[in-house]
Amino acid sequence: MKTRIYIFIIISLLFFPKISFGQLKIGYVDSKTILNKLPDAQDAHLKLDGLIKDWQLELSKMESDKKAKQDDYDRRKLIMTEQTKNELESEINKIEKQIDDFRTKKFGTNGELFQKQNELMKPIQNKVFNAIQDIAKQEDLDFVFDRSVENYILFAKDKYDITSLVMDKLKLQ
Repeated sequence: MKTRIYIFIIISLLFFPKISFGQLKIGYVDSKTILNKLPDAQDAHLKLDGLIKDWQLELSKMESDKKAKQDDYDRRKLIMTEQTKNELESEINKIEKQIDDFRTKKFGTNGELFQKQNELMKPIQNKVFNAIQDIAKQEDLDFVFDRSVENYILFAKDKYDITSLVMDKLKLQ
C-alpha cells in the first residue's frame, strides 16, 4: 500500500511537473524521537517491560520444573516399571504443553502482550498522530512522512522536519 502511494507520487511528479513542483509541500517527522520523549509512552514501555519480566520469570520456573522432572526421569528410567515410565513421560509432556500454551497465550500473535501493548500505546499514538495532523494543516503540508518507520526518505532538508513543532504541540522538550 505504501509503495503504491510512493509510486503514485513519483509518477505524478514526472507527468505533471509544472503543477506538482509549484504546489507540493512535504514534511517529515521522527516519531521515534517523539515517543522517546513522551512521558506517557515511557510509562507504557515500563509497564510492558514489567509484564514481560514477570511472564518470563514464570516461564523460567515452569521450564526449570520440567527440566527437574526430565532429569529425574532420565536418572531413574532404567529401574522404573513401564507404567511408572509412561506416567512420568505423560507428566513431562503435559508440562511441555503447558509451557507452549503459556508462551502462546502471553507472547503469541494475539496474546496478552500484543493486546496490552495495543491498549497502552494506541491512545499515545493517536495523540501524536493528531498533533502531526494539526501541524501539517497549520504548515499547509501535502504529505508528511515518518522518518523512523522505514528508510523511504533517503535525503531531506532539515527545514521540512516538523518533529520539533509536533514536540512543541505536545509540550515536550
